[in-house]
This record gives sequence, C-alpha cells and structure tokens, in this order.
Amino acid sequence: MREHISRVITDERILIVIAGIALFWRSLVSLDKTETLWECICSGISLFIIGWALFAYMCSMSRKPTSWPVTNKIYHWVAICLLVLNIYVAIYYGMRWVGLLHVEVSVLHDPIFRDVRYVLFVVFYCAIIWSARYFREMHENYRSLTKERPKKPAKSMKEFLFRVITNERTLIAIIAAVILWRIVISIDNNIAFWESLCSCIILLIMGWFLFGYISASAVKVKATLDLAKACYGVALGLCAINIYTIFYYGIRWYELIGIGISDVSEIYEPQLPDLVFRELRYVMLVIFYCTAIVLAKYLEKAYEDYTVPK
Repeated sequence: MREHISRVITDERILIVIAGIALFWRSLVSLDKTETLWECICSGISLFIIGWALFAYMCSMSRKPTSWPVTNKIYHWVAICLLVLNIYVAIYYGMRWVGLLHVEVSVLHDPIFRDVRYVLFVVFYCAIIWSARYFREMHENYRSLTKERPKKPAKSMKEFLFRVITNERTLIAIIAAVILWRIVISIDNNIAFWESLCSCIILLIMGWFLFGYISASAVKVKATLDLAKACYGVALGLCAINIYTIFYYGIRWYELIGIGISDVSEIYEPQLPDLVFRELRYVMLVIFYCTAIVLAKYLEKAYEDYTVPK
C-alpha cells in the first residue's frame, strides 16, 4: 500500500492537478482583492504539510543503506534546500498570522505578489516530489561498480573553478559577504535602486547559472534515465524560485522608479518588521542557492564516479 501511494503521489498527472488546485485556490482568495486570516492560515498550512513532509522523507532516505552511496548525499542536500525554504515559509506565515508583517512590496501589488509566490512555491514542491520518484529508483536499484575515486588535481581551469565554487567553505564565505552587504545597505532603512539592482543581479547569476548547469547535466546524463529525469525535476524547481525572484524585483523596481504611481499613499513605507523580513528573505534565498550549488556537485558526482549496472 505504501508503494502504491508513493507512485500515485509522484505521478505527473497528480502533481499537475495539485498545482492547478493551488492556482484555483489563490484565484478564489484574490477575487475580492483581500486575504482574510483564515485564507492565509489555509494557504500556510498547505505549504507546511507539503514542505515538512517532503523534508522528513528526504532525511529518512538519506540515512537508508544503498549500493549507490552518492544518493545519500543527494537526499541530504535536497533536504537542506527544503529546510531553508520551509523555514522561510514558516517565518513569513508566522509574521502574517500575528500581524507583524504589513507590506512587502507595496499596498497596491502585495495581493498579486502573494498569489504568485504561493503558486510558485507549490510548483517547486511538486517538482521535488517528482524528482524524488527517480531519486528512489537510483537509491534502490542502482549500485556502484567502481570504488570512490581519490581526488585528483584539476585538469583545466573550468574544473578548478567548479571545485572552488562548490566548496562548502566558499559558499559559507559568500553567505557571510551577502549578510554584511545587506547590513551595510540597510543601515539607513532605505534601499536605493542601484543597491536593489546589485542584490538582484547576485540572485539572478546564482539562480540561472544553477538552472542552466543542472539542465545541461540532465542532457549529458540522458543515458542514465532516472538521473536525467531527477535533474530535470530539480531544474524545474529552481526555475520556479528564479521566477519568484524576478517577479519580486520587477515589482520592487517598478515602485522605486515610481512609474504609474498616482497616489503617494501607495508607495512602500515599511515598518521595522517589514524591514527585518526583507533582509531575512534575501539571505534565505542566498542560502537556498548555495545549498543547491552543493547539490549540483553531487549530481555531477553521480554521473562521473558511478555507473548503472544494466
């Protein structure tokens, strides 16, 4: 029964229906252009259930013995990516429910932004659920035909840069630098257009580089069908988060430039909790992308150091 339920949940048609239900739900919520507390609670609980159930599943699979050990690392870093987004979702809805979060981007565009974010996060979770089906196939049915190779000096500059970028210490340094950057630009409680532009460029470079790299990896490993499909699922999830980032900064720049604003009361005037959440959101996205970079390293390792026994 558990096997049957797993196959049903990870079926593409079921996941498309779930994404469609999320879109329909947010369309109903936004009909009157307001979101009541119970509607916000329902939205938050649905994301909690999907996100934390998926996180628990990935953690349990990362500890399960396998003949293809690299999948344990893949499960582990997928779980960390989920943990980062789940914490972000928990903080967001926690602040909304207790009334601490008032305005994210602008009074006028916040309802649209909330709807888009909810649907894109559901799409991200569905993409990871779809990938989990193929991770499990790799984890249970594949085995290592070669022992793990010792590290060798990089043969090219491209390989050297890949090792440096995907090193955990490098990523910790990036996160620390981003935190310092956000502290510096938010000292005056106001982020100028060029500061917002620089912040966006950092996220876009990380996000779309990862999307392109993992998509290219899926094409490269097409002979290993399960690994290729798992890579496509991860790439789709990254694409959803990247679109969320673009949508946020598109609205943010629209407000900063002041195009189309006829009423001064609609301009974004954040309070202290709004400012704290704005910085927290940015840092959490950077941490998410950094953990996804490490995940990409192990997806690459699965192709290079392991082979399929069939």
